[in-house]
Amino acid sequence: MGGGRKTSRLCCFFLVNVWHCCAAQISYSISEEVDKGTVAGNLAKDLNVNVRDLQTRDLSVVSVYSKEYFKADFRTGELYVAERIDREELCPKATRCALSFEAILRKPMSLQRLEVLVDDLNDNAPRFVEDSHSMNVSESSPAGERFLLPLALDADIGANSVKTYKLSTNEYFSLDVQGGGEQSVSAELVLLKALDREKQAAIKLTLTAVDGGKPSKTGTLLLNVNVLDANDNTPSFSQALYKARVKENAPPGSLVIQLSATDLDEGDNGRLRFAFVKRAHFDPADVFFIDAHAGEITVKGRLDYEAQAAYDIHVQATDQGLSPRRANAKLLVEVLDVNDNAPEIVVTSLTNPVNEDSELGSVVALVTVTDKDGGKNGNTQCRLGASAPFKLKSNYKNYYSLVVDGPLDREEDAFYNVTLVANDEGSPPLTSTSLIAIQVADVNDNAPRFSESTMNIYVQENGPVGATVHRITAKDSDMNENARVTYAILGDANGIPITTMLNIDSESGDIVTLQSFDYETVKTLEFKVQAADRGVPPLSGEASVNVFILDENDNSPGILPPYSEHGSANGESVPYSAEAGYFVAKIRAVDADSGYNALLSYHLSEPKGGGGGGGELFRIGSGTGEIRTKRRMSDDDLKSHPLVVLVCDHGEASLSATVSIDVLVLESTADIRTQFRHVPRKEESFSRFHLYLLIAIAAVSLVFLLSLLAFVAFKCRGRTDGAPMIAAHPDGSWSYSQATQQYDVCLGSDTLKSDLVLFPSPFPPGEAELISIHGGDTFGRTQTLPHSEKPKFPNSDWRYSASLRAGGVMQSPYGGVLGDAGSPGRSGSELAHGIKRC
Repeated sequence: MGGGRKTSRLCCFFLVNVWHCCAAQISYSISEEVDKGTVAGNLAKDLNVNVRDLQTRDLSVVSVYSKEYFKADFRTGELYVAERIDREELCPKATRCALSFEAILRKPMSLQRLEVLVDDLNDNAPRFVEDSHSMNVSESSPAGERFLLPLALDADIGANSVKTYKLSTNEYFSLDVQGGGEQSVSAELVLLKALDREKQAAIKLTLTAVDGGKPSKTGTLLLNVNVLDANDNTPSFSQALYKARVKENAPPGSLVIQLSATDLDEGDNGRLRFAFVKRAHFDPADVFFIDAHAGEITVKGRLDYEAQAAYDIHVQATDQGLSPRRANAKLLVEVLDVNDNAPEIVVTSLTNPVNEDSELGSVVALVTVTDKDGGKNGNTQCRLGASAPFKLKSNYKNYYSLVVDGPLDREEDAFYNVTLVANDEGSPPLTSTSLIAIQVADVNDNAPRFSESTMNIYVQENGPVGATVHRITAKDSDMNENARVTYAILGDANGIPITTMLNIDSESGDIVTLQSFDYETVKTLEFKVQAADRGVPPLSGEASVNVFILDENDNSPGILPPYSEHGSANGESVPYSAEAGYFVAKIRAVDADSGYNALLSYHLSEPKGGGGGGGELFRIGSGTGEIRTKRRMSDDDLKSHPLVVLVCDHGEASLSATVSIDVLVLESTADIRTQFRHVPRKEESFSRFHLYLLIAIAAVSLVFLLSLLAFVAFKCRGRTDGAPMIAAHPDGSWSYSQATQQYDVCLGSDTLKSDLVLFPSPFPPGEAELISIHGGDTFGRTQTLPHSEKPKFPNSDWRYSASLRAGGVMQSPYGGVLGDAGSPGRSGSELAHGIKRC
């Protein structure tokens, strides 16, 4: 007979293995609490792989559990226990306990689903929640009355759980054990004969719970029976067993069932109260509510089919007599499943980050989808939510592999947020998502690149040696060492290596001077720079660099012959009868620099004129260097005039040179010995001079009247009007202003040539008009200054000067034409503007 059992077990084992093979899953069985190293099965045999190939194919066992319960032996191909296995810890209250794993073989990639069933051992004894339990039994209780006893708990399941109860020997009570099979086993105390309180007021009994293990284990409870004196009729339920169904999403207050019980007694002895009976750790009052008077049971707490699919409830009906009597009934509540649980997605990453040159089909992660609901509500499907170079490959049922499905480029996309979408087949279906952050690892596939193929660098001449003149930067789209760039200079200039004049920091890209440059000697340098990364193999890029030497104001102006520089005597003569504008001399100078550093201007330094209040006698053209008389000679003027001419460039800071000239006033033109011929000048008649003078006096009077009227209007209207104001001064000058800005206009005594001087303080107003003086001593508005922005000058104090000459235009010394200020067709009446710094 023993041989027959062995043959049947082998057949069953063969059938099980065939079923699992067909289901594409390998199953093993092992008992809990086995020693570490116990072999669960032979993977090499079941995977059909040679043992010698296991290590080269990198066999690994992957699971979602926090502990590594099983490992694979590369030498034998066996799957053995690596951690203590406690079935009650892994699968509490579950009738079937299975651990799921993935066996992974590489080169080529192969996945196999493994399942290990954990068999229960009788390693837990039954136990009661409390050590002792007290009961009240009336002495009038008839024989056969039943009393429900506390329930014993056993962590084991099946045959190893509680199977029966035993009661210590006594003459008053017996034990009735109920249940078995799928229902829990319970025990009731049955009264054998009437009690007599006067003989024995208390009875002590021992209740023993016995499980079905071999050998069996037991747990005991001390029963204290108190004999009471009261009622002679016991309540009775209409049914010994009630059954009800309720949906798991039923709201609080939903009716579950209506209980019914009766008592033949009258008054308080027949008035019943319904209540739940707390059994072990479960208190029905936490989930349901029972009306103590009506016996109506309703939903109180939240029902969850996934947490508990059914409730085994004991109810009790007790009368109100002095010695209450009670009846017990059992209620089975079945919780109906509702699709209220979305699928759960568990991701186990295998390769993260993923190389950007990974082949198609490379496994990135393992995905498991579960749903706590049952039936169709628990059937799930999984897919990718958005387009990405990955795809989801189904391995077995709800187990998937995330694999590479397209080319990867870290420089284009360094990260991928792959969305997994799982939905069940409930009505309506529920959906859940999971985000997998996949990082793409860099490969050196990009060379450094400069932002510009040609770069221009400007270096000041006479700069200090070792100064940083420019920083070049090259970008590499790769990262880490593949993007770490070093710099180098290539080539030479006119046969001289660039590295003798400039150096480049290989790390920062700073270009540093190794010598001081002279603009007058070297003006430009041309070379190439190289940027190389540190990848394997390294990649590089090049760019052209043009270095322009900037001129510095390091050369003073030089006075040209026939005049020498300061310290030597130079002389010129002027006839006493010379008119205003008489040409005296012309100073010429040059500057070795360039640009503004070589732009020269001429000035008279410490001029000395004649006495008698005639003002300065000589002036010099700031741009031409011509020295001319400003007015006619008078008897009060000195006969000798020492002049110092200052020649300045426009560099920062400005450099200058001086030359001294002694001008002698001679009575006779025959004594004049000048080195230059006189500039011909048109003589004006005396009558015309008087005509201009009269016109000027009339114009000044008119301006005075207009200024007075404008002043009165301004006082009446306040400062908000912004009307123009014209004012005359006692010395013959007049001023024009608008808003809060005033321009002082000064007229000289020489009617053939007058100076118009504007003093803005600190800037011109928003909208102001300039006035030009025509040859006929009349004035007109010829230009409106822009109001959008204030003029920007190097210094805040500037003087605008205008001179009346013939046939000129308003022109800036920097080359910009300001506007025509003359009167066409009228000789000797044209306004030319120039700007000079005070």
